[in-house]
Amino acid sequence: MKKFEIKEFVTSVINFIPLLIFFVIYFRYDQDLMLAIPPFIVATFVALAIVYFLEKKVSMMLLMGGIIITLFGGLALYFDNKIFFYMKPTILFLILAGVLYFGKVFTKKSLVKILFQNKLDLKDEVWQKLNNRFIYFFIFLAILNEIVWRTQSEPFWVNFKVWGILPINLLFFLSQFSLISGGKELKLQENSTTAKIDDAYFEKFRKKDKLRTTQEIKKGILNDNE
Repeated sequence: MKKFEIKEFVTSVINFIPLLIFFVIYFRYDQDLMLAIPPFIVATFVALAIVYFLEKKVSMMLLMGGIIITLFGGLALYFDNKIFFYMKPTILFLILAGVLYFGKVFTKKSLVKILFQNKLDLKDEVWQKLNNRFIYFFIFLAILNEIVWRTQSEPFWVNFKVWGILPINLLFFLSQFSLISGGKELKLQENSTTAKIDDAYFEKFRKKDKLRTTQEIKKGILNDNE
């Protein structure tokens, strides 16, 4: 496993630990939601700090999640009203959907790139499709959370929050694999046929035609061979 893959895996585990702490405390102490909220908030900020220490940055989604957890967890404790905490995932998902929709309509940009931290190099039309799908997906999660907490028991909702949303997210990401793999930008790879040719060879052509770069010459030869 490569170094960056190990770091990403560790980061994912760290981000899940606050939820696990919340789950354990809730069921360990007579399903007391108000007792489980403060450790959850503290653990979330500790996790964010560790992620920042490891990667020197925190993704927009994680940061927004930490703010929403603190805000609605604090409101639940202050007003002694669990509904604020029940609605926390709903508000978070709607905000994420709203941000992506705002980017699509007003800036003409696919802000879903931020969620992937610019790690994928995809065609613009693929980013647009992903952006739309994530908007619908976040709205779906918001509606699903509302249905669960309004119709089911609190313990059921806690289990759904910890063990339900995660696999749903995983399944959604896996369902986008074909779109992502089919929409990557074609690039000249270092191990391709053209990359193996000595750059000095292309330098001869570049000197004859100064308007063309070595990379352009490579692409031209590649196209001629197709």
